[in-house]
Amino acid sequence: MKTNILTISVISMIALLGWGVQPSLAGPESRPYGEMKGHHPQYGNHLRHLLKHQKEIELTEEQVQKLKTIELDFDRARIRFDAEIHIAERELQALVEGAEQADLSKVEAKVKQSEMLEVGLRMSAFKARNEALAVLTSEQRAKGKAAHEKPEPRP
Repeated sequence: MKTNILTISVISMIALLGWGVQPSLAGPESRPYGEMKGHHPQYGNHLRHLLKHQKEIELTEEQVQKLKTIELDFDRARIRFDAEIHIAERELQALVEGAEQADLSKVEAKVKQSEMLEVGLRMSAFKARNEALAVLTSEQRAKGKAAHEKPEPRP
C-alpha cells in the first residue's frame, strides 16, 4: 500500500514536470523574440520606449548614447540567459524522458537551475531599467511616463 502511494506520487510528479517542460521546449523561432517561459516579452520595453520618444522626452545626444549602451548590454544578457534557460530545460527533459523513474534529486536541481536563470534574467531587466532612469532628469522621467500613458496611434 505504502509502495503504491509512493509510486503514484513519483509518476504524478514526473507527469507534472513533463507538462511544465513541454511548452518551454519550443524553439525560439516559435515564440516572439525575448519571450520567456511564463513571462511576457516585455523585457527591455522601457528602454525602447525611451529611445522611441527621445524627442518628446528631450533627451540629449549623450543620454541617447548612454541609453543605447544600456540597451545593448541588456540585450547581450537577455540572449545569454535565454540560451542558458533553453539548455537547462532541454537537460531537464532528458532527465525525465524515457526513464521509468527519474532521479528526483537531479530533476529538482535542474528545475532550480532553470528558475534561477529566470530570476537572473528578470533582475537584469530591473537593473537596466534603473540604470536608464538614472540617466534621465526628473522632468524627463515625467515626460517619459506621460508619453507611455498616451495611447499609441493605430496603423
